[in-house]
Amino acid sequence: MDSILVRGGRALTGRIPIAGSKNACLTLMPAALLTDEPLTLTNAPRLADVRTMATLLQSLGCEVAHLQDGRVLVVGAETIASHRADYDIVRRMRASVLVLGPLLAREGRAIVSLPGGCAIGARPVDLHLQALAALGAELDLRDGYVHAAAPRGLVGARFAFPIVSVGATENLMMTATLARGTTVIENAACEPEIVDLARCLRRMGAAIEGEGTGTIVVEGVERLHGATHPVIADRIELGTYMLAPAIAGGEVELVGGERGLVAAFADKLEATGIEIAETPGGLRVARPGDGIRPVDVVTEPFPGFPTDLQAQMMALLTLAEGTSRLEERIFENRFMHAPELMRMGARIDVHGGTATVTGVDALRGAPVMATDLRASVSLILAGLAAEGETRVARVYHLDRGYERVEEKLSACGAAIERVAESKSETG
Repeated sequence: MDSILVRGGRALTGRIPIAGSKNACLTLMPAALLTDEPLTLTNAPRLADVRTMATLLQSLGCEVAHLQDGRVLVVGAETIASHRADYDIVRRMRASVLVLGPLLAREGRAIVSLPGGCAIGARPVDLHLQALAALGAELDLRDGYVHAAAPRGLVGARFAFPIVSVGATENLMMTATLARGTTVIENAACEPEIVDLARCLRRMGAAIEGEGTGTIVVEGVERLHGATHPVIADRIELGTYMLAPAIAGGEVELVGGERGLVAAFADKLEATGIEIAETPGGLRVARPGDGIRPVDVVTEPFPGFPTDLQAQMMALLTLAEGTSRLEERIFENRFMHAPELMRMGARIDVHGGTATVTGVDALRGAPVMATDLRASVSLILAGLAAEGETRVARVYHLDRGYERVEEKLSACGAAIERVAESKSETG
């Protein structure tokens, strides 16, 4: 099992290209199930989760081609050979549940295992099921699988989510494209990934409007066709790499980055004293000579501060000149990185959904362990600023969502490398 070794104390200078969005790509790929013509996705990220989704789609009968070194994906679902998404694949990634709606919409039936993914609290599929039931789906949950059927077809309806859910909004949008009549989605998620999905579905012939607002209207059509669609830039990767020069010092240009994708996060980062400027190619982030100012952060659905950047922001605030508070309102158990940061000398006090971070003069390198995807990269960020050497173990989490971290950071001057752990090291 690999680990990441970081030797801190080097300021960063250079350019980092931002990959296509993991979360967007994992939604766009299942959309290919809605048509018997190929869907081509450009600017695709080269990630373990994308490969897992490809494996899942192939198990259903799709053909998946990785072109241009994996930057282009072609997904063809001319024939659906299986309606069952098995546990052995689905357990690796919670986004697997997004095949449920498209399978049901096109084939009238689906059997999908309950999903897995990061261990950061309950992520029930209840909202997905409630939304599909509103369109007339017959649902049965047994033996760890969702058995869905629509023997009389699906019919558009008005459905209001009790709480905002990105994944459930995406599932309902895709399903409604082939339902008879009009579907009105209220209290819909507004994330950029939702907007990207709507654009792709329109390219495939869907009739959708209102994406990016709380109300999305989908007019069902008889069939969709193939299309070519560029995946948007990954806003979480963008925010993560914006934090790299903030914590390590220096100046970096994030190529392909757009402030609108991370506006609330950028505002908080500037409040700590970090400089952010737009460039012709993206965003330039620099840390001036002054210290880091403390800030308070509350995670919220888009356009609020993203929960997927909370762990990385905490790493920066461990070095702030004062006390910061981070309140997690999206997922429980998402402070599991705090004890690992404390092994590096951070002062963090967690009570329920709030973490109080009191800045220290310096972090110290230490062996630490990644507990989930975003926690893993927060420890790498901390290692960039720490005195000495930091070894981050269990980086298979990292590879699910970040494309070649060590290459991108080392190109800007970081002392970072991937190393293989021996059996004696891992026990």
